[in-house]
Amino acid sequence: MGSFLQGAEPLILILVVVLLLLGPKKLPELARAIGMSIREFKKGVSGGEEEN
Repeated sequence: MGSFLQGAEPLILILVVVLLLLGPKKLPELARAIGMSIREFKKGVSGGEEEN
């Protein structure tokens, strides 16, 4: 369990910094944009071979 906490510390620190920089109102908007980007990327990768 201790090794998990050591690996999670940088992630927690990054999330706190992002929250401080963007504020709580912009965070859901950013998460939504990242999710849409990942979805479009996956669609492009899987559908890219079929279109050629």
